[in-house]
Amino acid sequence: MQYKDSKNSSNKYHSKEEALLKLQKYCAYQDRCHSEVRTKLISLKIYGDDLEDIITDLIREDFLNEERFARSYVRGKFRIKRWGRNKIKQELKLRKVSDYCIRKGLNEIEEEEYQRTLYDLIEKKDRTLKSINQYDRYKKLYEHAYRKGYEADLINKAVKEIIN
Repeated sequence: MQYKDSKNSSNKYHSKEEALLKLQKYCAYQDRCHSEVRTKLISLKIYGDDLEDIITDLIREDFLNEERFARSYVRGKFRIKRWGRNKIKQELKLRKVSDYCIRKGLNEIEEEEYQRTLYDLIEKKDRTLKSINQYDRYKKLYEHAYRKGYEADLINKAVKEIIN
């Protein structure tokens, strides 16, 4: 069966094998979740059994591994963007990653490093706040850390220690 390539002219078609090669390169470039691969295949006009066969082949050949994706995603978002567990978990759920893989991914975060990152985040934000009252300062620091996805009880403890 032939498939139309959405990027090229209408007289260019891809076979299932060509689509598989494209997706192997797509997955080799960086870890992908199943929903990203499914979306990519649909954009290449591949549907039904052919789509499922390609995903199965990618999993079998270890191009596609959702647990590896979750672990990589968690490490990157925590270390680079300094996101908390709540925000990371929410983003993985949006990508339809299984709860099992989310739990495995979150295990990549060491508790001590997590606490230190939260404190650093709050201290850095605190340095930007100019002479405001204690209540407003607490509120701004709390909201900043909460938006980053950290847990309320950890934020309360950290902000109280930093302010006092």
